[in-house]
Amino acid sequence: MSDLPDIKTWANDYPRGHVIALHAHAFCQLVFAKRGAMRVKARGGTWVVPPGRALWMPAREPHEVFCRTEVAMRTVYISDSVRLPFVASFAVLGVSALMRELIVRLVEGPVADGTRPHLLALLIADLRTGPVMPLNLPEPTDERLARVAGLLMEDPADRRGLDDWAVAAGMARRSFARRFAADTGLSFGAWRRRLRLLGAIERLAAGEPVTAVALEAGYDSTSAFIHAFRREFGVTPGRYFGAAP
Repeated sequence: MSDLPDIKTWANDYPRGHVIALHAHAFCQLVFAKRGAMRVKARGGTWVVPPGRALWMPAREPHEVFCRTEVAMRTVYISDSVRLPFVASFAVLGVSALMRELIVRLVEGPVADGTRPHLLALLIADLRTGPVMPLNLPEPTDERLARVAGLLMEDPADRRGLDDWAVAAGMARRSFARRFAADTGLSFGAWRRRLRLLGAIERLAAGEPVTAVALEAGYDSTSAFIHAFRREFGVTPGRYFGAAP
């Protein structure tokens, strides 16, 4: 067990609306939402962490944390010497029942000195096989596209089409679409859909009814929203939150 990375742990509960200002750590962070939903903003975009999921944050990367609901945050700080495929990037992770128990045990204890290395080895092994989830919203670097993205973040239900947004950016339609995809890794339509659905996840986590969330996100009906949600995340909203420990 001598080749295992160093770790530290931290536990805290925060009220809805709490903001952890821009900061960075010398260690990587595995931030688990034992309860509640968080939004993390960092270089390159935004990541939403629903209840029962976790966010991997690389070492020395400045980030802000917004508590969208009351949040029970459980954090394991791990040296960046650990070998993980996403060690140098932000990633929202699915959390297995085993991973959940390992995180809670390491953070909340009690843990005997001789047991800690074994728990950490199991956690790292589970991290290597755990799924990375599409819960991030890349941020455009082009100022014209960033202006459009900002307007949509203020009003995700805005129904203007691609042609209208190209005009708003002062670009030709084809250039706008091509540049947006190159800048974010998503087509404009896929980016806007993810924006709407990430906001919907936060509201659903806060206990808002599906119908109200669907209409607020710009969908004509609950069924259309559920279809889009299943297309993006593979399950219905009910099953998605039912899967969270």
